[in-house]
Amino acid sequence: MKATEVPAIAGAYLFEPTSYADERGFFCRTFDADVVRSVGLDPDAFVQDSVSRSVLGVLRGLHLRSGAGEAKLVRCSYGRVFDVFVDLRTDSPTYRNWASFELSGETQASVYIPAGCAHGFQALTETADVSYRIDRPHDPTEDVTIAFDDPDLAIPWPLPITSMSQRDREAPSLAEVLEPKQI
Repeated sequence: MKATEVPAIAGAYLFEPTSYADERGFFCRTFDADVVRSVGLDPDAFVQDSVSRSVLGVLRGLHLRSGAGEAKLVRCSYGRVFDVFVDLRTDSPTYRNWASFELSGETQASVYIPAGCAHGFQALTETADVSYRIDRPHDPTEDVTIAFDDPDLAIPWPLPITSMSQRDREAPSLAEVLEPKQI
């Protein structure tokens, strides 16, 4: 497994496993505590694993947690997604930058998203499963959502949106979220 820094977002990493394929399919390690530790992250900090399933064109996000935030290790375990995260840490050298990756079940690559970053993705295949490893138990009172189509971010979502939650459809702009300091 190889860990690479994400230049656009301070403290973010892409973890790419080594895959072993043969006529049966493939095998790869999708999490390795030693590799995580080698980039200065605590592998024991993750306390919750979650999974979401989406269909083609579904958009989820942009979501983040207020207060202490929430760090995530995100992987598309089946299908493909356009995965995006935005640095909203005011003290970060990459504040307001965003980065995107195509994550897929073929590569099983994971991206580490530091606390204080908003996250979202769009399903690029008929079925896409996204697995999350999260460093804090979920507290819905800390949920913050930012408009996926905020012109200040200008994220080029690759497909027409087929479905999204009402919360995501009605999300405030980044400026509105930052103004009252919701995060």
